[in-house]
Amino acid sequence: MQELNSKKRIDFNKLQKRLRRNVGNAIADYAMIEDGDRVMVCLSGGKDSYAMLDILLGLQHNAPIQFELVAVNMDQKQPGFPEEVLPAYLEKLSVEYHIVEKDTYSIVREKIPEGKTTCGLCSRLRRGTLYAFAEKIGASKIALGHHRDDIVETMFLNLFYGGRLAAMPPKLLSDDGRNIVIRPMAYCKERDITKYARLKEFPIIPCNLCGSQENLQRKQIKQMLIDWEKVSPGRVNSIFRAMQNVAPSQLADRNLFDFETLQLDRDNARAPYAFDQDEISKASGEQVLKFFDVLSTPN
Repeated sequence: MQELNSKKRIDFNKLQKRLRRNVGNAIADYAMIEDGDRVMVCLSGGKDSYAMLDILLGLQHNAPIQFELVAVNMDQKQPGFPEEVLPAYLEKLSVEYHIVEKDTYSIVREKIPEGKTTCGLCSRLRRGTLYAFAEKIGASKIALGHHRDDIVETMFLNLFYGGRLAAMPPKLLSDDGRNIVIRPMAYCKERDITKYARLKEFPIIPCNLCGSQENLQRKQIKQMLIDWEKVSPGRVNSIFRAMQNVAPSQLADRNLFDFETLQLDRDNARAPYAFDQDEISKASGEQVLKFFDVLSTPN
């Protein structure tokens, strides 16, 4: 950071402000953090969770409310895991932190055949451990570092391989109602986080358990989105915005919309349609285009 020249420092400041603004907006939009909250910030040692903690610490100083941050790392006993890196980093920040030791690595290796994806079981074991620890330390919120791209990727994973429309919500109440998960980075682009982590020189710890798996479905989805973004810049952001603008009546889920009891109602005089069929031949080209625009807009 000290070696940045004037122009690069200006660029860094813009990047930092953008990330802080995105995180602040996500927190406000979904009421993620409230006055008096004790937020457990989950650190994996990857770029996303480092950036999340860094940005939340910055926002904490200027926030109009009071809340605590507690950093928590789960040591899953992966061979070669550098146990000293995170404690040394967190000591310098003077932030409360805990290292939770649980050998989920051995369980995953025992249960999952060689060559099969380990992420599903690994994440479930990790989630259960962190949920229990959040209760133990009195945390009212659990913050995870998933960003916008993670959320969009998850939607396509569920769409292509699970046959359902679901992703990672910015805020989630656990099934048993005992924990609330928040994703403050939900509005942040991965490329911004990657650049920020590089400039901040976070001591990144690679995941040797799953990071080396080349055939992960998530990696295929990620590459698909990268290719789409090259062809049509802004497409990923458009997809994310669509997830915030769901129209249940325009889909097919009978649990979300009551299709069965739909009834005609012609008692009142109808409003005029954009065009009656016999009027189209009389319309100008511009009017016809407007007509089709209306047809393509959901009612």
